[in-house]
Amino acid sequence: MAIQRRGEETRAHILQAAEECFARRGYDATSVADICDLAGVSKGAFYHHFSSKQTLFLELLERWLVGMDALLESARVDANTVPDGLLQMASMVQPVFQEGRGRLPFFLEFWNKAARDPVVWQATIAPYRRYRDFFCKMIEAGIAEGTLRPVDPEATAQIIVSLAVGLVLQGVLDPGGADWGQMAHDGVRLLLNGLVQDL
Repeated sequence: MAIQRRGEETRAHILQAAEECFARRGYDATSVADICDLAGVSKGAFYHHFSSKQTLFLELLERWLVGMDALLESARVDANTVPDGLLQMASMVQPVFQEGRGRLPFFLEFWNKAARDPVVWQATIAPYRRYRDFFCKMIEAGIAEGTLRPVDPEATAQIIVSLAVGLVLQGVLDPGGADWGQMAHDGVRLLLNGLVQDL
């Protein structure tokens, strides 16, 4: 048990050190040795937990997305109607911005690397496609329950994802530029004005 806990702590140190190194120096300029030095671990320990620098880089993205997926699913399950669920999701934006605060260089490094590396591009674009499918099903459910107008679910889902990505990007680039949580809520309300079925 103690060995397993020590292994988990080592892994967490490596992940934290890697995030700092990638944010400060960029992916290409960061070596495994840099990460090991900052984490206080050997290269052997690094390769025990991660097969490569790229694997580690992608895990950092995946860890953030797992939390996002859980929040979205929880909001969908807890809501009485699809419009209520969308509004609940909009209220989750503030915690996302708070978590992202100070991580601008890291987020930009993901997008930068995705533009040049097909593996990173695939890992970066996959969640957007997954969220588009998630919202498409949600819009279809809203149409079926009678709370939403019969709109094109795929186009509507794409608009929702674009709104979310745009708000997150603005919030990360200019955290003090607006109350981004309120902007997300207002944006979803504006969208719902055109979507909600007259009952």
